[in-house]
Amino acid sequence: MSATTSSSVPTIRHGLPPVDDLPQVSVVIVGAGACGLTAALILQDADVDCVVLERDALPSGSTALSSGFIPACGSEAQRAAGIDDSPDRFAADIAAKTDGTAAAHLVRAYTEASGPAMDALARHGMTFDILDGFLYPGHTVRRMHSLPERTGAALMAALERAVQATDAPILTRTLVRELWVDDAGRVQAVGGERPDGKMEYLGCDLLLLACNGFGGNAALRTELLPEMADAVYGGHEGNDGSALLWGRALGAAQADLGGYQGHGSWASPHGVLISWAVIMDGGVQINREGRRFHDETHGYSEAAVHVLAQPDGIAWNVFDARTLALARTFPDFQEAEAAGALKTCADIDALAAVIGCDVGVLRETLGGLAPGVTAADGRKFSRPLAAPYYAVKVTGALFHTQGGLDIDAQCRVLRADGSPLPNLLAAGGAARGVSGNAVWGYLSGNGLLSAVAGGYIAAHTAIDTLTGAP
Repeated sequence: MSATTSSSVPTIRHGLPPVDDLPQVSVVIVGAGACGLTAALILQDADVDCVVLERDALPSGSTALSSGFIPACGSEAQRAAGIDDSPDRFAADIAAKTDGTAAAHLVRAYTEASGPAMDALARHGMTFDILDGFLYPGHTVRRMHSLPERTGAALMAALERAVQATDAPILTRTLVRELWVDDAGRVQAVGGERPDGKMEYLGCDLLLLACNGFGGNAALRTELLPEMADAVYGGHEGNDGSALLWGRALGAAQADLGGYQGHGSWASPHGVLISWAVIMDGGVQINREGRRFHDETHGYSEAAVHVLAQPDGIAWNVFDARTLALARTFPDFQEAEAAGALKTCADIDALAAVIGCDVGVLRETLGGLAPGVTAADGRKFSRPLAAPYYAVKVTGALFHTQGGLDIDAQCRVLRADGSPLPNLLAAGGAARGVSGNAVWGYLSGNGLLSAVAGGYIAAHTAIDTLTGAP
């Protein structure tokens, strides 16, 4: 152990840390989100020792802020629900959403690993069911796996409990600042800052970066995502771009840095996510002028850009009693309603007063929501909205980035020439995802797909490397 004070930015250092008897572990995992904890469970299943380093007092990250819904195909839970799905079908859905721009090798790897990964988590005591009642945009079958609580916080708690039941320690309040590498670029140790400012060091055979994207780093966001530079950030503050900065310093390639998950349904000013189920069940988004302004069924990610382009960057989610009953099954919506975000309007006049728009314009807009009608933007409606109306004021937000370190199908970090770095793995928010290079490529659940399937694959890569498997 050493009492040196850390720097304020992630640092690459050469050689070995200046300590006696450096503790050694086979795999160090940076980040105790869904990716890191999934990897830890798979490593423990294979009796591979590992340590998870987490900056926060309690593991949370982007996973805890999500809805906790994991898209996967071919799992036991999906088969039990009688759903016919396959990696080919899942991959086709991703390809359709990204217009073929997603990294094909990762699409294949993640869709094939998604079902086995969910089954592996189930063997650690997590009981998943498949969301019913509606399809998220872009998915052609029901494949969203959820714990009964239907929250990301519950998913994180379940993953943490599962890891705590193994021999893999989770060292919280440990902010990794330093990577120590040899002349060949092999990571030999990491240095983590403790709450008292001192550094603690841990040697490793392999390092898995499962830590973060860069959405919480204002400078990187301005550089790489200028359209969202001033947007509300609804992600975790720990997404500070450390993985990306370490990779840059090590000569790693980067990919899909323009990809991200936005969300066009962030309750304003309450700061609570409103499930896109309210839209997919028949709701619409109305601007201050009383008009719809995009085909909402394309997805909630690109909706963020559309909403931010409206006057004052504001829109209203408008729906009826049928959809309200569905929305109230989601804990996030319950929280928003408790905070006063939901407005109840007896008729169109009352709704226009809430929105602050011309009632005639609004009446014309809602009058177009008839069965069989196709709007000018391409959205097809199957039913009208019926009074009373319900409305929630929303804005567009940035949730998490989808670009990062370039990786191969085994989650090995690649150099610009395509060769892998000696012993560095990355997955989840630290690596490129399967959303292509733009906001519109995000298929619902892609973040947790990359985290869970990526953590599963990275762990197997570590196992094969350590055991000398071909």
